[in-house]
Amino acid sequence: MSDGFVRRRGGGALATFSGFEGDLLRSLAQQLVELLRNEVAAPTAASDPLEDLLDFSGPTTAPEDPVLARLFPTAYPDDEEAAGEFRRFTESTLRDGKARCAVLVIDTLEQAGLPDELGEETVWVDVELDDADAQAWMKSFTDIRLALASRLGVEEGDEDYWESLPEDDPRAHVHDIYQWVGFLQETLVRALSR
Repeated sequence: MSDGFVRRRGGGALATFSGFEGDLLRSLAQQLVELLRNEVAAPTAASDPLEDLLDFSGPTTAPEDPVLARLFPTAYPDDEEAAGEFRRFTESTLRDGKARCAVLVIDTLEQAGLPDELGEETVWVDVELDDADAQAWMKSFTDIRLALASRLGVEEGDEDYWESLPEDDPRAHVHDIYQWVGFLQETLVRALSR
């Protein structure tokens, strides 16, 4: 298992991932991008950049998917009209930003040498992040963890429940991934704060 991120000389952070770990991170980031883009309210590329800037035709209601509802919470829960207007003006931009961060994770892993498909040979991937890329990775880690927590139903103080699950329970494995992404995020924060 990866030791997580360490401070890079001159700023930023670096980490070494096994091929399996890199492929898992890529898959999580790809699933996040799919979730963000496949929703009806996902932004689309217009041909006119000015039109993109002035397009306020985003959604006015909260997403039905619990993960998306967690990623894009209602800003004004006591005022439905204000909440809808706020969402209309902000959600498309927020979705695009989250998708860009996840795509950066995928691109960074592939540029570091992660193959499209893992073969029999052992692969190691050295990832080097400057400060800006590290910030994007941290944001993506947060989104991935929120998505996993929503799907699993993770709640504060329920550690005993997750520890009590049998080893062959698929939820236990997904929870392990949730914790591993949290570990990576923690080591990245620590590497950047030194």
